[in-house]
Amino acid sequence: MHSKHQFQNLLSRIISRAATASLAMATVFALTMVVTRSAQAQTYTVLHNFTGGGDGGSPQAGLTMDRPGNLYGTATAGGAGFGAAFKLSKKGSGWVFTPLYSFQGASDGAVPTARVIFGPDGSLYSTTSLGGTGFGTVLNLKPYPTACKTVLCGWQETVLYGFSGGSDGANPLFGDLIFDQAGNLYGTTYSGGVGNCDLMTCGVVYKLTPSNGGWTESVLYSFTGGSDGALPLAGLIFDNVGKLYGTTAAGGNLACDAPYGCGTVFQLTPSGSSWTESVLYTFQGGNDGDTPNGGLIFDQSGNLYGTTTGIGQGDSGTVFELIPSNGSWTLKTLHSFAGSAGGGPQANLVMDGAGNLYGTTAADGALNFGSVFKLTPAGNNWIYTDLHDFCINPDCSDGGIPISNVIFDANGNLYGTAYGGGMYGNGVVWEITP
Repeated sequence: MHSKHQFQNLLSRIISRAATASLAMATVFALTMVVTRSAQAQTYTVLHNFTGGGDGGSPQAGLTMDRPGNLYGTATAGGAGFGAAFKLSKKGSGWVFTPLYSFQGASDGAVPTARVIFGPDGSLYSTTSLGGTGFGTVLNLKPYPTACKTVLCGWQETVLYGFSGGSDGANPLFGDLIFDQAGNLYGTTYSGGVGNCDLMTCGVVYKLTPSNGGWTESVLYSFTGGSDGALPLAGLIFDNVGKLYGTTAAGGNLACDAPYGCGTVFQLTPSGSSWTESVLYTFQGGNDGDTPNGGLIFDQSGNLYGTTTGIGQGDSGTVFELIPSNGSWTLKTLHSFAGSAGGGPQANLVMDGAGNLYGTTAADGALNFGSVFKLTPAGNNWIYTDLHDFCINPDCSDGGIPISNVIFDANGNLYGTAYGGGMYGNGVVWEITP
């Protein structure tokens, strides 16, 4: 069984090869908006500085927005010591922070590293990397049936499934959960399953089916660590005919970054009661990049877009496009980052209605503490725009090492989190206004 300390060390190796600042922890919430600095004609605003206390700390996941424009997220630390879920509500010209749930590190789960998503019932669903029986959980968060009279009441948590660490999977990490039209949940775990990946198992794709008031887990695919891939960090997406798509951070070509491999893009096709895996692309660790920690998105033409964390022409990761043609897929590198080695994008991209791509890097940018970027299509090329460079020095305190994806509101404002830095050194929630 992984301890919290061991698992945090694992996460640190995955998410950053850059130094992070360790600033003093505060004991009060930062409930009001703090304006820091603007970059590249964008206005960057810190909406919340995590203290590492009851509000949480070190957020790795991105945010989810409801229709009124409230933000929801998770932090891997703080709360009762095992992470927290939170809400940020727009109030006039500022934002109010509300803790929703504080993980206790027991059967309720520990160390949430994935986003919360809204389910068909309007409540929140997510995972924890640890807790439950020790190997992580799938969970639901909703308000208590009786109205709360203060902002500190919190929400109630229900664990839908606790991973055993065996063939059912273990340690779901950064990937969003996804629902199908029938209300079933799908996700990935970083380890568990039946494959052997150098003293650990190689991860699974799983499905949770509601049944008699509970949920039943079934494994759709268990990675072997060979050419099929290994160690999926990100979540899954559906196409319009019910196939699933995702990435693995390792496996594939084992001569690349031997003996682990540089990762794959895969497809799962339903066939009766089973699923068949096909590898769409195997990363070679050259200009195509390696270690796709983030997941995938589709455009309207059926092309896939994703990122790699390392290598590429600049040794700091890539943005790529996979184009289907006659039953195969061709990879096109849209951009290579040049910064801290291995400090490229860690999360999914997002695409706006004009076809522009947006994302973050964990340790790239002018100051090597991460950036927010935009890629604009221009004929056969893509134009790169640096929207913000993070800084964790005390003179700026705008946060650093953003591991999360970004999201839009209806006005085109961008929102995300940064894992470190900020006023107390425990990360921030931020907004970028065009």
